Amino acid sequence: MTERAEKPFLYVVVCAAGIAAGVTELITAAQRRGWEAGVIATPVAMGGFFDTGAVEARTGRPVRSAWRSPGDPRPFPPPDAVVVAPATFNTLNKWAAGLADTLAVGTLCEAAGLGVPIAVLPCVADALAAHPAYRDSLTRLRGMGVRIADPYTGEPGPDGHRPRFGWERGLDLLQRP
Repeated sequence: MTERAEKPFLYVVVCAAGIAAGVTELITAAQRRGWEAGVIATPVAMGGFFDTGAVEARTGRPVRSAWRSPGDPRPFPPPDAVVVAPATFNTLNKWAAGLADTLAVGTLCEAAGLGVPIAVLPCVADALAAHPAYRDSLTRLRGMGVRIADPYTGEPGPDGHRPRFGWERGLDLLQRP
């Protein structure tokens, strides 16, 4: 069993969206605010959506994406909070439905059941965000106490540039009562 961290411990759940390449920005910001962090990624996100080596170097811990075997030690202490960033259409819908088929979604289901504060930074295209299942999922997650930021679509603005993904918004949402 992993010992309790000296600092509060943040789970960062990373989903497969192109913006995931910047997840070290969130980890760095969390560390500046006094958090230790560990990353749990969806299996698809592990396929090159972010630099796992850079994340492991930054956190000092392995990136997790698969269930541990019975009897294996827990690589992370229990979470004090969770940030899901970027949060995809698929992960949000599975989580709201309670379909814990990956370590990432299973962790989110468990954290919600334990009352751990959770912040979500959705990264969902407008066409998917218009789907009724997605809207229903956000309503269900909010009803569970999950704090959800405005969605990031990644679409270029009128000037042709993509807006910056506000990684620190997840940390800000955790501080809100």
